[in-house]
Amino acid sequence: MVLQPLVAHLHGAGVVAALHQRPGQLHEDAGARIGREDLLVLLDDGGGHAPTALARPGGAAGGSARARGAQVWEEVVDGPTDPRQSWRMTSPRQPAPLPQETITAAVDWAITSRRSLRAFLPTPVPREVIEQILAVASRAPSGTNIQPWKAHVLTGEAKARLSREILAAHADPDVAATHREEWDYYPREWTSPYVDRRRKVGMDLYGLLGIPKGDRARMHAQFGRNYAFFDAPVGLVFVIDRLMQQGSYLDYGMFLQSIMVAARARGLDTCPQAAFMQYHRIIGAELGLAPTEQVVCGMSLGHADPAAPENALETAREPVAAFATFHEG
Repeated sequence: MVLQPLVAHLHGAGVVAALHQRPGQLHEDAGARIGREDLLVLLDDGGGHAPTALARPGGAAGGSARARGAQVWEEVVDGPTDPRQSWRMTSPRQPAPLPQETITAAVDWAITSRRSLRAFLPTPVPREVIEQILAVASRAPSGTNIQPWKAHVLTGEAKARLSREILAAHADPDVAATHREEWDYYPREWTSPYVDRRRKVGMDLYGLLGIPKGDRARMHAQFGRNYAFFDAPVGLVFVIDRLMQQGSYLDYGMFLQSIMVAARARGLDTCPQAAFMQYHRIIGAELGLAPTEQVVCGMSLGHADPAAPENALETAREPVAAFATFHEG
């Protein structure tokens, strides 16, 4: 049996490791970080499908761990009519498959460890994993359950072809000037504190890359890496029906966040990209979009390149007291 990629050690309030290991085998560096206590693992059936046991390494649950795990999982997971979907929860009303404190730590870790990364390894992401991520994200809320999202998943030559088309336009200033966004993502007039935060991110990123202020050529080239999906093996383009209104864009944001969090739960990283909006005409022609469909954004998905300096970028967040007002009494 193979360990599924949820191995959580609770130390305080956070998860400090998520590993792929065989039972009884932990890397020394991982073991040093996570210790021996409170280590929970999900064992699968050897085929990468539904986990079939809950156990503690070095310990034994009463009875057969596999039989006990199968019984627990049967209560919370759909039947294996489609092996790629067998991990899905049947209903939020079903009992949680892990203790509450473990779930809290794992979910918090997946959310707070999400970053917009700008360099990826070529390591492929199996289609089954992409489908799992999208299926989990489809549980995002939407007004009266209209589910306004539509995703185009690009890999291989399909992704490379779209990148070539957009990069060719991006490289020619005259051609690039003929392409405009269909809708405003950012404000037309910037004010503090928003412009300050925007400038800091740009300066921090270019600083990590050694791009000095005013080096427009290198800035242009770095921005163009958006259109290569930062070398990620998976590119996603999201579209919406034009008849939808502002509420559906709120729904879409929750769907996109769910994708990014589900990706983190599987050891993957992402980068949501508004940059694709400028070249919506190229995207529409390449993907065969209907005139009634509008590009929302793109997203890179894959395994982060740990050696890339740009992936060291850490963005600050305001404390709760700066954005939340509590009304009591």
